Amino acid sequence: MPQQPKPQKDVVPLRTTHTGKTVLITGAGGCIGSALAKAIAKSGPGLVILLDHSEQNLYEVHTELAAAATGAPHIPILGDISDDALLDEILERHRPDAIYHAAAFKHVPLMEENPLAVIRNNVLGTLALAKAALRNDVARLLMISTDKAVNPRSAMGAAKRVAELVLLRFSSSRTRMSALRLGNVLGSHGSVLPLFQQQLERGGPLTVTHPESRRYFLSLPETVELILAAAALGEDAGILVPELGEPVKIVDLAKRMIQEASRDGAAQSEIVFTALRPGDKLSEELVSARERTEPTGDSRLWRVNSTPIAPDALDSALQAISEGVRSRNLATLLEALCGIVPEYQPSDTLLSRLNLAPV
Repeated sequence: MPQQPKPQKDVVPLRTTHTGKTVLITGAGGCIGSALAKAIAKSGPGLVILLDHSEQNLYEVHTELAAAATGAPHIPILGDISDDALLDEILERHRPDAIYHAAAFKHVPLMEENPLAVIRNNVLGTLALAKAALRNDVARLLMISTDKAVNPRSAMGAAKRVAELVLLRFSSSRTRMSALRLGNVLGSHGSVLPLFQQQLERGGPLTVTHPESRRYFLSLPETVELILAAAALGEDAGILVPELGEPVKIVDLAKRMIQEASRDGAAQSEIVFTALRPGDKLSEELVSARERTEPTGDSRLWRVNSTPIAPDALDSALQAISEGVRSRNLATLLEALCGIVPEYQPSDTLLSRLNLAPV
């Protein structure tokens, strides 16, 4: 990230941001969504709406909030963010002041095997939510995005980049929409930390894709704090990125965990390199060469600026994506994705489905 002077952090007490307010959290049963729900519940909200399509995850966060000392009023809603009628029913009935959009499919190799599912959920689900928020005059919508949206090599990353473009397309003075790009959240479902822990408990080995593989890492408390800080920004924020320093070599994290385990009496484990998986990149970026950053009112966050896509071109591509998902036509989807995200390079896994040679 550019190391230029930044203004001091705007000291708005984040714990009071949602006092007396109604907040909707999509993906509320996930790791980030549930941590966010618990943090917001401590701020004295008027109502927290928990939306998730996983019955078990929704049950767990609902049960935990119900047992918490804060006793924050909340309602669990089992449903899909692509369900327009459900979204309108929720927004018309409860009139949320803010939406935190954490619902997303995120496992890169799994999503390379299921590209229609990830595009439907991450692109069309975000589109449905953005339009519903605009129809119902929700003041603020913040989506949790990912560094994998930058120069994407996976269907998941490309889908999240399109979701960012959707929010930029529909943001208005009436409904401010923005996205916060984050790196890997340590301890979240599917992250490398619990995987390494499981492998250590089995006696190893620890599997790392490549000796030079690097990622940005955040703890869950840091993640929640950054999300709340992004939502508290007064200006129309657009796409935001945090100041994360240098990415960490995954092999160094594996070595550290092996050392800690051996100090606790566990047998020494080895590290095995397994090669990059479909859609994987050697290292992730928070900002592309085509983007530039500028300071925000919070010293932890930067605003990302890039050349906008013409609304008509984006609308046409979204229509093609919708039709491609409906007809289960992968060729149509990839053509539309590459048209609006020209830096996207589909993996060999996806290209092989089309009987195309990689380019």
